[in-house]
Amino acid sequence: MTKPQGPKGQLQGDIFWSNGQQPLAEAQVALLKAVEQSGSISKAAKLVGISYKTAWDRIDAMNNMSSQALVSRTTGGAQGGGTRLTEHGLRIVAGFEQLQDEHRRFIAQLGHKVQSLNDVASFMKGGSLHTSARNQFRGLIRRISASAINTEVELDIGAGQPLVAMITRDSVERLGLLEGSEVIALVKASSVIVSTDTAIQTSARNKLVGKVARVLTGSVNSDITIDIGGNKAVSAIVTNESAKNLALAEGIEACALFKAPSVILLKEG
Repeated sequence: MTKPQGPKGQLQGDIFWSNGQQPLAEAQVALLKAVEQSGSISKAAKLVGISYKTAWDRIDAMNNMSSQALVSRTTGGAQGGGTRLTEHGLRIVAGFEQLQDEHRRFIAQLGHKVQSLNDVASFMKGGSLHTSARNQFRGLIRRISASAINTEVELDIGAGQPLVAMITRDSVERLGLLEGSEVIALVKASSVIVSTDTAIQTSARNKLVGKVARVLTGSVNSDITIDIGGNKAVSAIVTNESAKNLALAEGIEACALFKAPSVILLKEG
């Protein structure tokens, strides 16, 4: 009696492209293409089947983690504003599509050759880093100032204003941080304080000044996004009462304040 055969597996694969900065996956590229097609984040979100908030967050993350902006947002003007891909973004999408075509042909050819798909399934796995921190910035270390216990690390994140982290000397040595090193800075949205007084002086080491780009009001809290220049953005969570008292609205000047110890540094590789 022959043993029943299970359903045959099918070789599939995902392609991730890294240009030395942020890995891009198919879902991200689909969103970029939808933005260019529609000229609007809200319309692009509908085209790819995600929420407006998710689309906005993904675009902010891609811009924040890229050395050059992929998406450019404009407001007002004769054309009424809108959202478009930059030249760099268009090149990224075109290059990714070419890679997808080659990848599909490769998978099709390989599928005919591989016999024991179930045996190799556990081997062909990949992963990526996920974090709950809403704010993620890729930057270059411009200055390292060491004290007896802690060390101040100043980053250039491409926004025209520095981001400062305070970490232990042991962390600096363990990560092998040097001036000129590339790192990723993580800041939770709940650690960010928003003020409309851009001249305010506080004990917080970081004050990133810009304009409010988005206000999403929930049942208790509001999600605030501040455009800090260079197509970089900072997200903050404030109470609805605070948002009302500050009269937060798109287009007004504001600053994002957070302490240097609230910044977590990651070094790839």
